[in-house]
Amino acid sequence: MSICDACVNYVYDDDWECNVCLVNLDEDEMYRFLTDTQRECPYFCADDEYGVVRHQM
Repeated sequence: MSICDACVNYVYDDDWECNVCLVNLDEDEMYRFLTDTQRECPYFCADDEYGVVRHQM
């Protein structure tokens, strides 16, 4: 399981029949991603489905 699997931006696309990232990376970010020189995704947002409920309490 990669860190992308736990991200809100990583969703299933019915047209492509696979998971895709919704974030549009610029050229430099895409290079760092493809060459694995950046260890953390700056756009990672944990998929915390209970976060809203905890906030309401």
